[in-house]
Amino acid sequence: MARILVADDHDALREGMTLSLSRLGHEVQAVKGGAEAIAAYHKRPFDVVVTDLRMIPVDGIEVVRRLRADYPDATVLVVSAHGTIAVAVEAMREGAIDFLEKPFSPEVLRARVEKAVEIARERRGAEAARARAAALDEDLVRAHAPHGLVGSSEPMRRVLDQVRKVAATDATVLVLGESGTGKELVARAVHDQGARRAKPFVSVSCAAIPEGLLESELFGHEKGAFTGAVRRKLGRFELAHEGTLFLDEVGELPPSVQVKLLRVLQERQFERVGGEETIQVDVRVVSATNRDLAAMVAEGRFREDLFYRLNVVPITLPPLREREGDVEELARAFLARAAPRIGRKVSAFAPEALALLRRYRWPGNVRELENVVEQALVFAEGELVRAEDLPEGLREAPPAAALPVLTGDRSLTDVLEELERQLILAAYERARGVKAETARLLGIKPSALYYKLEKYGIVKPGEPGEDAS
Repeated sequence: MARILVADDHDALREGMTLSLSRLGHEVQAVKGGAEAIAAYHKRPFDVVVTDLRMIPVDGIEVVRRLRADYPDATVLVVSAHGTIAVAVEAMREGAIDFLEKPFSPEVLRARVEKAVEIARERRGAEAARARAAALDEDLVRAHAPHGLVGSSEPMRRVLDQVRKVAATDATVLVLGESGTGKELVARAVHDQGARRAKPFVSVSCAAIPEGLLESELFGHEKGAFTGAVRRKLGRFELAHEGTLFLDEVGELPPSVQVKLLRVLQERQFERVGGEETIQVDVRVVSATNRDLAAMVAEGRFREDLFYRLNVVPITLPPLREREGDVEELARAFLARAAPRIGRKVSAFAPEALALLRRYRWPGNVRELENVVEQALVFAEGELVRAEDLPEGLREAPPAAALPVLTGDRSLTDVLEELERQLILAAYERARGVKAETARLLGIKPSALYYKLEKYGIVKPGEPGEDAS
């Protein structure tokens, strides 16, 4: 028996759900709105919350957001007669474990709630593991993170914190991010910090295997299943039993394989190609993509139900251009790892080389940075990587125009003033200290420029500069 909270402002629907779930033997409490649901949960947490989406003044999204903020283990299922992909994605991103569109039968409601109860029990069982993980020193976790997850910027600290938290559970994870950001490294970190760390980590690229072979690669085949199947082959799911299966580029899965993958995620069982035996597996699935799966669902190119199964806990990796300060840290880590392997006694970067690395946009992200460091090592002479050792394209690239990310430690006014100071300084240097030319480049009056030059300490008060004759 589980304690279930039902929140719906429609009397008949609320009473119907309450009756249906009570018949399963659950203890059910019903409330008329979102505010009442949050208050009831604060008094005594429930195993599962079933909440309507459209309620006034506090809607279902806010219920999910508030409960998950105060109780990270809260298990919430959202129902609505206004179901859209965008709303479903928003609910899942806020932490809902499932989305059920009205109208639905009592049988469907019961099945979804029973699954939610199972998830709630799994979360309670993982509570002790989460507590132990939370007690780990964050710096220690970062020190043991794989190369590519190195970074102390605010975006990466958030990612590392998400990895630490989700690793202590057995939830299905979807890693999102541009190509080269290190999505497989996140998957490995989730595995290595979780309870399955001593079991296999099996990786498969859904885009690298021909469509005709992908089903056999994932689920295995029996001898004689098709031409060339001269022996039984175990699939990646069986090889990952009790461990973690990483599905890279999951957005490339063909529809036929999507159907079979959905069944494995739902029922934890499958048959090999050409086989009749049902195989039971215990596998944690971590998938990754640089595609917009929600858009693919809307276009009919990816199954909606599979998307929700994969997107239980999304982790978004920021592109390198948004990780202020991490480029230097990553470059040094790659240098320390690659130099002995390449046979170079290079220990650091010259200041001008670091300046070029910091200003580059890194369209290829962390993977491109690693390649650049290794290429520079090949040409480096002495103990430093110098600017001339870096690829020509990088040396000639225009400076990045990345905006700072506000993290709460500085006000908007402070950030804007710093940007203004940098722009004025860049123009002043380009004009070789000629104030009239600097004002022209900036499109401001000379009198305004003089004030700002002194304000930001670029020139001393009363300094004539190079305009004076």
